[in-house]
Amino acid sequence: MSTKPLTPAPLPAPRLDPAKFRDPDVTAKGERRAVVALTRLRTLWFNTGSLCNITCHNCYMDSSPRNDRLAYMTAAEVRGFLDQAAAGAMAVEEIGFTGGEPFMNPDLPEMLGDCLGRGYRVLVLTNAMKPLHQKRSRLLDLRRAYGPALALRVSMDHYTEARHEEVRGDGTWRPMMDGLKWLVENGFNTSIAGRTLWHEADGDARAGYAAAFARHGIPVDAADPAALVLFPEMDAEVDVPEITIHCWDILGVAPETIMCASSRMVVKRKGADSPVVVPCTLLPYQPEFEMGPDLAAASRAVKLNHPHCAKFCVLGGASCSAG
Repeated sequence: MSTKPLTPAPLPAPRLDPAKFRDPDVTAKGERRAVVALTRLRTLWFNTGSLCNITCHNCYMDSSPRNDRLAYMTAAEVRGFLDQAAAGAMAVEEIGFTGGEPFMNPDLPEMLGDCLGRGYRVLVLTNAMKPLHQKRSRLLDLRRAYGPALALRVSMDHYTEARHEEVRGDGTWRPMMDGLKWLVENGFNTSIAGRTLWHEADGDARAGYAAAFARHGIPVDAADPAALVLFPEMDAEVDVPEITIHCWDILGVAPETIMCASSRMVVKRKGADSPVVVPCTLLPYQPEFEMGPDLAAASRAVKLNHPHCAKFCVLGGASCSAG
C-alpha cells in the first residue's frame, strides 16, 4: 500500500548537554528547577512488568521478551495499594495498567476485577496482540459486568501498515488489527495511541487515522485527542531545555496540568521484596525518583530533573491517563 509523502525528517537533533539534569534543585545555568506538587492523586498506575511479546523501536520502557528488570506485579500487591488509597480517603478515580505488555502478567484479569469491583475506572495500555487474545474470555466477563468502566488503549503507531511495522517489527500489523477489531466488535471502550515519529502535522496525522478507521470499521473519533492520543517522541539523549520556576509563565503552562500533579505509578524491581512508588509512567527505572514503599510517602512534590519531564509533559503537553 502506498503512502503519501511526508514532511522530510529534520536534521539530527543535538545531543543532550551533559551539564543538564544533574542537580535536582538547580539547572545547568544555575536557575531554580521547577517542581510539581501533587494536587490530588487522581490516577494510580501499576506497571505489571517490563516483559513484552515484541521489541519496538525507541520504546521508552525498553520493553522486550528479555527485559525483566521490572517483575510481574501480583494481584495481592495491587490490592494492598488499593487498600491504602481507600484508608487514606484518596480521591483516586482511575487505575491504569501499563508494562511491558500488561496481558503477559497472569494476574491481570484478577487485578482488573479487583479495581473495577471497587468502583474505579480502569485503563489498560496494550498492543492487542497474542497475550490479549489469550485472555479474551476473561475480558468478556469483565465487560459484561462493568461495561465502559473498563477501557483499553491500543498502540497503533501509524495509520499505515508499513510505518506501524517500522516501529513494531514485521508481521505485527495484522495481529494488532485482529485484536483491535475484536475489541470494538465486542463493545469494549477502546481508544488508540499513535506516535509522531514521522513529523506529520497533527491534522494530517488525524486525517490519516480517520481514513484508516473508516476503512477497517474502527469506531474511534480521530479528531478527539482523548480517543486518538498522539504521543511526542522521547529520547533522553536528545537536547531539551531544562524547566525552571519561570517557565510556567513563559510557556503559559500551569503546573497542576502536568501528569505528576495527579498521578503516581507503582513498580516492582526484579529481586525486590516489595513494590515502590515513582512519580509517573515515564520514569520506571530511575532510582533517584523512587518516592517510597507506599502512597503516603509519595505525596511530596516532584522535581522536574529528567529530559522526559521537559519533552513529554511540559513542552509536549502529553499525559498517559484517559482524561
